[in-house]
Amino acid sequence: MKIAQNPSFADLAVANRKIKSQFFAQINLIVDWRQISNLINKHYSRGMSATGQPCYDGLLLFKMGLLQTWYGLSDYEIEDRLNDSISFSKFCGLPLDKSAPDNSTLSRFRTELTEKKVYEKLFRAMNKQLEKHQIIVKKGILVDASITDSPLKPKGKANYEIVTDREQEEISEQEIAAVKMVRVNSPGVDTEAAWVKKAGKLRYGYKKHVVTDEEGLVLGLLTTAANLNEITNLEDVLDTLEIAEGTRVKADKGYQSQKNRDLLGEKKLKNHIMKKAKKNQPLTAWEIKFNKLISKTRYKIERTFGGMKRWFNSGSAKYRGLAKMHTQNLMEAIAYNLYRSPGIIVSNAKNS
Repeated sequence: MKIAQNPSFADLAVANRKIKSQFFAQINLIVDWRQISNLINKHYSRGMSATGQPCYDGLLLFKMGLLQTWYGLSDYEIEDRLNDSISFSKFCGLPLDKSAPDNSTLSRFRTELTEKKVYEKLFRAMNKQLEKHQIIVKKGILVDASITDSPLKPKGKANYEIVTDREQEEISEQEIAAVKMVRVNSPGVDTEAAWVKKAGKLRYGYKKHVVTDEEGLVLGLLTTAANLNEITNLEDVLDTLEIAEGTRVKADKGYQSQKNRDLLGEKKLKNHIMKKAKKNQPLTAWEIKFNKLISKTRYKIERTFGGMKRWFNSGSAKYRGLAKMHTQNLMEAIAYNLYRSPGIIVSNAKNS
C-alpha cells in the first residue's frame, strides 16, 4: 500500500513537519530502516569500545548524523541532545537507560564510512526508497552548482591564482590545466579547497555540483574544489546517476557550450540548457521565449540550494578536505530529500 493512501499520514500538517514527534513519525513511515542498517553493517566494523563493550549500532550513528544536519548540531551538541531528548533517543533507537555515543565515536564512524565511500551508497539507497513512494519522479532533471565557503582559508597578502566563475563560454583543456591553485601548507588552512571569484567577490572553499528532479530533490552530487568551472565537468556530474534516454536536461546559460551540446546528443538526452547571447549576436525572439520556459522550472534547483542554506547552514564547510566535504554534501542531500518528502506526499495525496 502506498504511503499517500494512508489518511492518517496525509492529515499531518506540512507546516508542523519539523516538530520532532510528528516529523520523526513521518520519516519512519517513509524509510525502511532495515535496508539502511544492512547496508551500513556491510561496511562498518563495530568492534569493541575502549572499555571492552560492544560499540554502538551503525544505524544509530547514521541517524545521529541526520539529526545533526536537520538541527544544525556539532558532534558535541548531538551527544548532549541525544542524552536529554526523549524524541531524539526514540528516533535513534537508543534505550533510555543507555548513554549516547560520545563525539569521538561519531567522528570515527563518519571517517570510516567516508573512506569506504559508503555515504554514496546510502544516498542512492535512500533515493530508491523515495522513488518507490513516488516522491522522486525522474521526468526531467535540473543541473547547477553552489559554492560552500571554508573558514580554513589562507590569510595575508600572498598572490593566489584565482578563477573567475563562469567568465568564459568555452574553456580549453590547456586553460583547465592552468587553473591550479597555489596551496598554502599551513595547519590552519584547508589546502584541498580553492579560491574562486564570483560576482566580484573572492571566495575560498568547495563547489557542489547537483542534479535534481523537477521538484528540486537531489538525484546526483559531485564535490570539487571551488575553482572548477561547471561548464567543464557536465559529463562527470551527469555520471553521478542513471539517466534514461530522452530525459530533459535543464541548466542555466553557464553550461552552454558546443562540448556540452555534443555530450547531450551522444547520451541521447534532450538539451534544455538556456541559450546564451554572443558578441554582436543577441538572442532571437524564439530563444528568449525558450529561456523563459526553462526558467519556470529551473528555479527549483536554486530553491534547493536556498533551502539547504537556511535549514542546514550548507553554505559553510564543517570539515576539512574534499572527501569529508563530499560526505557533508551527501548528508545534506539525504536530509533535504527526507525533510521535503512529507510535504510532497501530502501534495500528491491532495492531487490524486
